[in-house]
Amino acid sequence: MIVRILTEGQYRLPGSFIDQLNEVDNKIVDVVEQEDETGFQKLLIEMLDLVRNNGTEVGMDELVESDIVLPEPDITLIEAEELFTGEGIVPG
Repeated sequence: MIVRILTEGQYRLPGSFIDQLNEVDNKIVDVVEQEDETGFQKLLIEMLDLVRNNGTEVGMDELVESDIVLPEPDITLIEAEELFTGEGIVPG
């Protein structure tokens, strides 16, 4: 699965990590609904690090469509309220 982190690039993430990514996504939806800035920042870092640490970067010269697009690392809680609603941004 190809995961894009806005402002950083794309990563090939093995399918075995998708459930874990979805779990973090669901937790983010909850903390965003509660307007918990600290919890949001912690979980966002966890989500992005999950992709960075377990994925492999897609080369800049390679054009592939992203299956999932994650927000930039410096997204605000207010901006996140538009993305992390309902089932979140990770299908599952």
